[in-house]
Amino acid sequence: MKKTILILLLVASSTFGFAQMAQKQNEIKLNIANTIAIASVEFGYERFIDDHQSIEGSVLINDRINYHSESGSRKFDTNSFKIGYNYYFGEDYAASGLYVNPFFKYRSGEFKEDGVDPVDMNTIIIGLGSGYKWNFNDTFVLGPFINVGRNFSEEVRDRFSAVEFNAGFNIGYRF
Repeated sequence: MKKTILILLLVASSTFGFAQMAQKQNEIKLNIANTIAIASVEFGYERFIDDHQSIEGSVLINDRINYHSESGSRKFDTNSFKIGYNYYFGEDYAASGLYVNPFFKYRSGEFKEDGVDPVDMNTIIIGLGSGYKWNFNDTFVLGPFINVGRNFSEEVRDRFSAVEFNAGFNIGYRF
């Protein structure tokens, strides 16, 4: 009898383990709103730690501080790299619903404007974001987000602002 119970427990635990492993734990995403609106490309990768947590990394090409335009003779030549932690408050698995995202971001590059010395945009940014994610069959995801961060470059603060905003709408695929 004890052997039968032990075997049933082992089978049940291994079945549960395989069910957990069958859930998709990787996600790639694109901030489609910024790509369309300001020609800034933001690619991301997210790795789920468990049902409600993930680690993410993003690359931002042509990253513009607070959505400043490149009108006239102004040009941003900047790229950023961002790492963050996401905590999802949804009841279901697969990280859907409301989430918060503390992050660390590094921007490199410069801002040029005719008649003015270029601004060195290299800076470290620490911030907090939030958003909402809809998950469709643990395959496709959509959702808006907003971030606010503080940059630590005196040169950037003198020309722009110490507080930076970023928002968008991600589309993603889980695998």
